[in-house]
Amino acid sequence: MADLSREDISNTLRVLVATDCHLGYMEKDEVRRHDSFQAFEEICSIAVQKEVDCVLLGGDLFHENKPSRTTLVKAIEILRRHCLNDRPIQFQVVSDQTVNFPSTFGHVNYEDPHFNVGLPVFSIHGNHDDPAGVDNLSAVDILSACNLVNYFGKMVLGGSGVGQITLNPILIKKGSTAVALYGLGNIRDERLNRMFQTPHAVQWMRPESQEGCQVSDWFNILVLHQNRVKTNPKNAINEHFLPRFLDFIVWGHEHECLVDPQEVPGMGFHITQPGSSVATSLIDGESKPKHVLLLEIKGNQYRPTKIPLTSVRPFEYTEVVLKEESDIDPNDQNSILEHLDSVVRNLIEKSRKKAANGSEFILPLIRIKVDYSGFMTINPQRFGQKYVGKVANPQDILIFSKASKKGQAGAKIGDSERLRPEELNQQNIEALVAENNLKMEILPVNDLDVALHNFVNKDDKMAFYSCLLYNLEETRNKIARDSDILKFEEEDLILKVGECMEERVKERSTRPKDSALFTSDLQSSEDLRSKSGAGAGSTVSFSDDEDATQLSGIKSTARGRRGSSSLSGVASELDKGKTSTRGRGRGRGRGRASSNMKQTTLDSTLGFRQSLRSASAAATAAVQNIAVDETNVDSSSSEDAGKFDVDEIDDSSENEGVQGKGRKRAAPRGRGRGNKKLWCSKTVTGV
Repeated sequence: MADLSREDISNTLRVLVATDCHLGYMEKDEVRRHDSFQAFEEICSIAVQKEVDCVLLGGDLFHENKPSRTTLVKAIEILRRHCLNDRPIQFQVVSDQTVNFPSTFGHVNYEDPHFNVGLPVFSIHGNHDDPAGVDNLSAVDILSACNLVNYFGKMVLGGSGVGQITLNPILIKKGSTAVALYGLGNIRDERLNRMFQTPHAVQWMRPESQEGCQVSDWFNILVLHQNRVKTNPKNAINEHFLPRFLDFIVWGHEHECLVDPQEVPGMGFHITQPGSSVATSLIDGESKPKHVLLLEIKGNQYRPTKIPLTSVRPFEYTEVVLKEESDIDPNDQNSILEHLDSVVRNLIEKSRKKAANGSEFILPLIRIKVDYSGFMTINPQRFGQKYVGKVANPQDILIFSKASKKGQAGAKIGDSERLRPEELNQQNIEALVAENNLKMEILPVNDLDVALHNFVNKDDKMAFYSCLLYNLEETRNKIARDSDILKFEEEDLILKVGECMEERVKERSTRPKDSALFTSDLQSSEDLRSKSGAGAGSTVSFSDDEDATQLSGIKSTARGRRGSSSLSGVASELDKGKTSTRGRGRGRGRGRASSNMKQTTLDSTLGFRQSLRSASAAATAAVQNIAVDETNVDSSSSEDAGKFDVDEIDDSSENEGVQGKGRKRAAPRGRGRGNKKLWCSKTVTGV
């Protein structure tokens, strides 16, 4: 700051920008477990050294949706060490903070009189640490509750159809500089893509004109966390979707470091992509030097300064085409090993020379992509054993690929390498159903897609169980609501099940595939059973000594003399190969658990009306037996089940909403406070 005059300092907002810190990455690896924390520690140290006004994080602060206690403790320690001090804050947040920070406290953390925050940190969530569960909470919410991070950009996807979001900026003033900071936490790319192309689905709030500060005087920044590489146009966000009034874009999620701001032709704004601070994918893009960006804003102008990160583990990447090497015999595996060994040794030596100017040599990451067309492969694990203690990733030094016959291997391999584990195709179940010509008659494919997404990406072990509960109850309720129980014939049950399925499929088609149709959470599963009036089965039990979860079967009751029977029971009896299993287990003296499982498949298709009336006599007899067994069941449980509604489930996964506005707080000493009444009234709709 020596080159800035005192007047420039008082009118220049200095922001340190970083994205994709992925705290906790490889925390179980003895060599690489500290890499993410060391990089984040350096980022915070740079912020203190450069005396920035705040730190702006672009999502994926944590690598896991449910970070471990070790990761949380280390993150809190780093933030507490660098962010809590007596350094005065020289900027003001002049917007309605209860809208910007919709938490219990509803204000920027440095205005809390009980904390001395000298380095404010503003962060959105990414796809790794996105909100989940009944209360829609993220791991970043934990840091926000600790008053260490200002968490913004969490959207409530309201409206119907594809949904609707409103972006309210954080209005920051420092001297004569006014900055409007917009945040958009990660939303599934396919859905956000459709939202941007739907009129009025994305609304941008603009600051209203004030005396001495017009709308054009604000410097508009957007920080988002979405796909930018257009491997599939529907699963990425095009820069041209964004409004032209923006001045600067901080793009998270992409790990390749393109920190130098790039102008988008015809749009008038620049984009910076700082990339990740730790290599999570051993590809060419991650091998580039890692940087953070110092952004200095004065009026409507800015000055970017990229700062290299020196604590990042060195990463050397190269590609080898075996058929282009003259010293390799295709029939001699030893010659292949000798050549690859020489390549690895050269990369290690190259990394050692780069670290010669430094103080300590860090074991490097080495990755060699080998095109083995016309050659035999070797075992990568066995090859890497000789490099234990010499490289950080001895188990996956080599990755083999084969060139396409059409000569287009470069593009195809490049596209496949850009894919990350979190970007796996969410249509796998749908493709599997179509490929095997399966006939889904109880569970809609979209619901299974959502359950798979929650199970894999959010570590929700109850996702499929909750999906099953929800669809069973929904079908039972529709049958009970739409039918005259007293006149309901057994053969009509099959027809009703098919009609319910068709109706639910139509309802799903009008909603986004990632909308919360059911709440896949342990507590919500308990709520489902308690609200549905289902009897009998034992509750879900967990053992401290065992990871196994014992789930009981669920019985549902219905009213009426010959009334509707349990859906799962009817489905199992209709199946030609009806099976019934009973299990009993004992878990270390903790009691017994029993379960009754029945097949829930039907032999008819979605359009099975033609064959419904020709049900087998055995199936009809089975239905009659079930109806007789349930004659004496109390009807109150069915009435309770009828009260169960879809909206009630959806509401359980929504955000808590914005807290009350206009609350007064005591101002801490040495802190700047602004007029909270200055807010946004002008709306710009992104199309």
